[in-house]
Amino acid sequence: MADQITEGPVALRTSPLSHLEQRMRAAAVTGARGVALTEWPFITMVNLRVDPASDAADRIGKTLGVPLPRRCGHTTASGPHTVAWLGPDEWLVLSQADAGGVTTAVRDALDGDPGSVVDVSANRTTLELSGPAAREVLEKGCPLDLHPRAFGPGRAVSTTVGPVAVLLWQVDAAPTYRLFPRSSFADYLARWLIDAMSEYRAPEF
Repeated sequence: MADQITEGPVALRTSPLSHLEQRMRAAAVTGARGVALTEWPFITMVNLRVDPASDAADRIGKTLGVPLPRRCGHTTASGPHTVAWLGPDEWLVLSQADAGGVTTAVRDALDGDPGSVVDVSANRTTLELSGPAAREVLEKGCPLDLHPRAFGPGRAVSTTVGPVAVLLWQVDAAPTYRLFPRSSFADYLARWLIDAMSEYRAPEF
């Protein structure tokens, strides 16, 4: 008699904001004062610390196909990878590629030199806020000067939106912003943004 194989329960991967997907979709506003909020779940995020003047930093840049940004608040991007500056010797690698593959490739490029490479993908989620009114929505609770003269595409800084700490990255001039809150605070931030978006449904006087 052939052995019977009984399959156990399969754990499904769930994003931190899957329960708010419909509410975010319903909150979208179209037109001249349009703004939309979506979650981009499961983006690969790898925290990197290394001496920016070292050979290892150059090797890592070549491995990723994108140099590590050297200026405060700047990002560099190429292909599936974007690297955001977090500090004088710290970066966050954002990627559409597999987390294990990116982490291994960067760690191999470090090649035993002083530094650290840590997969932090599960630590945060990604919210995208876009549309003509996106900057105005953020300005309700962000202390940064978000005017284009001070903050534009390619900039990414650690700040707060409402009471929630985030990494804020402006992707383009539409404007489109991506916010990276800790997963445990994502629900609060998403609800805060939905509330901040609500006034743009009313006619402008």
